[in-house]
Amino acid sequence: MFIATNRFRVIPSETEAFERAWLTRESHLKSVPGFVVFHLLRGPAAEDHVLYSSFSVWESREAFEAWTRSEAFRRAHAGAGQTKPTTLGPPQFEGFEVLQTIRAREDAPLA
Repeated sequence: MFIATNRFRVIPSETEAFERAWLTRESHLKSVPGFVVFHLLRGPAAEDHVLYSSFSVWESREAFEAWTRSEAFRRAHAGAGQTKPTTLGPPQFEGFEVLQTIRAREDAPLA
């Protein structure tokens, strides 16, 4: 399993626009081979930003990398950066190979 995250430092006055952009966009992830689950996370607020993270779980690093080269990825990111800036700089990508998973029960979600 592979987990891909992007951390966004969102300008406090732009949180509504940032959330609206994410929550209303068309997602093609459900049809992507190897995709497991996606979460958009809102974190703590600092003086100059509110932390957000996109968090996706994939069957493998290879499945994630294949998605980043796909037409679905290009469609999902087509309008990125074309509107008023909502973040302090670009997102920070972090990718993780899963070494251990502990579940409360066998049928519990992966994330």
